[in-house]
Amino acid sequence: MLRRLASRLYWACSRWRLAGEPAPDRPSILIGAPHTSNWDFVLMLGIAGHYDMDIRWLGKKSLFAGWRGPIMRRLGGIPVDRADPGRVVDEVVARIRAGEVFGLVVTPDGTRGANTTWKSGFYRIARETGLPVTLGFVDRTTMTTGLGPTFELTGDVRADMDRIRAFYADKAGLRPHLRTEPRLASELGEA
Repeated sequence: MLRRLASRLYWACSRWRLAGEPAPDRPSILIGAPHTSNWDFVLMLGIAGHYDMDIRWLGKKSLFAGWRGPIMRRLGGIPVDRADPGRVVDEVVARIRAGEVFGLVVTPDGTRGANTTWKSGFYRIARETGLPVTLGFVDRTTMTTGLGPTFELTGDVRADMDRIRAFYADKAGLRPHLRTEPRLASELGEA
């Protein structure tokens, strides 16, 4: 209740506007892209509050250090150790298979602007759990943010990523020069 009220207040005062499709009717992997600013986090919380979505999100381990740890966990954060990123994928898959129900927010472009490809964890989690993918977005050119389509991944990586690329083709994050093209390393023949 408090979260929804805070969200209403945020959207009433924000220069950003909610756009797009309604929230998915079942848990999904929620992609947050393009992820070019820490302000994306605030927008994500506003979207989740507006739709009253129970979410978890992946964040670098350092965000959970010290006094911030309990706050970040309360907001749904799951720490990722970049030295062993596969561990968090296995942990999230195990939590979902154990019956936890939540939407998992993932920013596959990773650290804002430092990558040339998206991280593939979202794809692996979706395929291993059978969860659909919801395309969340930030678009500075229209000052809109929200949710796009929700769909099942087919296992055809190139076709699935072509669909994702088509959706994000006209979306520019808060800092457009830091955008990472939606492409997985496996599409380029990398490990």
